[in-house]
Amino acid sequence: MHEPPSLPTAPAQEPRVRPFRALCACTTSACITSACIAPTRLPGRFAALGLSSVSPGSTAAAPSRPPPRRSHAHSAGSRPPRQGRAAEMAAQKINEGLEHLAKAEKYLKTGFLKWKPDYDSAASEYGKAAVAFKNAKQFEQAKDACLKEAVAHENNRAYLFNLWKCLFHAAKAYEQAGMMLKEMQKLPEAVHLIEKASMMYLENGTPDTAAMALERAGKLIENVDPEKAVQLYQQTANVFENEERLRQAVELLGKASRLLVRGRRFDEAALSIQKEKNIYKEIENYPTCYKKTIAQVLVHLHRNDYVAAERCVRESYSIPGFNGSEDCAALEQLLEGYDQQDQDQVAEVCNSPLFKYMDNDYAKLGLSLVVPGGGVKKKAAAPPQAKPEGTAAPAAEDEEDEYAGGLC
Repeated sequence: MHEPPSLPTAPAQEPRVRPFRALCACTTSACITSACIAPTRLPGRFAALGLSSVSPGSTAAAPSRPPPRRSHAHSAGSRPPRQGRAAEMAAQKINEGLEHLAKAEKYLKTGFLKWKPDYDSAASEYGKAAVAFKNAKQFEQAKDACLKEAVAHENNRAYLFNLWKCLFHAAKAYEQAGMMLKEMQKLPEAVHLIEKASMMYLENGTPDTAAMALERAGKLIENVDPEKAVQLYQQTANVFENEERLRQAVELLGKASRLLVRGRRFDEAALSIQKEKNIYKEIENYPTCYKKTIAQVLVHLHRNDYVAAERCVRESYSIPGFNGSEDCAALEQLLEGYDQQDQDQVAEVCNSPLFKYMDNDYAKLGLSLVVPGGGVKKKAAAPPQAKPEGTAAPAAEDEEDEYAGGLC
């Protein structure tokens, strides 16, 4: 048979070896030259393939070294230290504040064609200066700028029909000045300015803002001058009560009562607690009325006024649910132990969870309560016992025998 002609076959080609691409030892660029292959990272791969990491005809390259680190001093784009940046920003803010002050003074000047100062623009610039000084931690200059802003707003009232707006902004500036004094730890001066601002808020017709300012002032001065804080809390309560916001008012009265108890001013504390009790009764929060009765009894007993404490419990019987409550039973037991001078019974009642989990100041009153007389229990008078007739008759006979023979 005739064999078909064989097709020409292509010559066998050796497999093309793809050149290996690796990072150069100098870490500047990627190349494929055998001299630049970094041998330090590839020994494992070449060993797994049975190859050498050094190309033929080339000598072993020295192990590559990482580039030296550049310090901040030698780096061209190094940033300045944190303290240096803060000082630079503070200086920038101070310069900004001084510029605003200069603009404000310019607005206040008058001339041939400018007959009256521009208080509105000056107050705006003073406010911006105060913000800049505050950001720069220059609280003294910020306070002065706030006071100047307040004066500018007050002077602006004579030239504008919208007097209430100027009054409100003046009060806000006085309050901000007070907060700057607070940052300077000048608390009495700060409270004085905040009180002034609250009076202006009331005059402006915004009693809510006035009450919040007074409460803030009370919190500032509470640890330094508790008596002043009590006065501020009571003023705040009066403002809320006039606005018929009784829940906020009774909360502030509670703060004042606790401060009075803490200062051992029990006469004023009793009146303050009674006012709290009346408001809670008005808003029909009867369980809290029970707790306020307990606090009131403890205060009266610390005043050594048992009659007032008993009257307080007797008046509370008119509160719905008090007669059969746990509070009523505990108070009756407490008054009984106090009247009988039984210190153990009083201590047992005051250490009960009902008394221990009250407000901290009232719980301390219960733990420190001491009955009069040093805790010596009163002894009840024993009823006269009837003596047997046989023992009483001889006594009478002896008495008759004594005088039977006469006095001589």
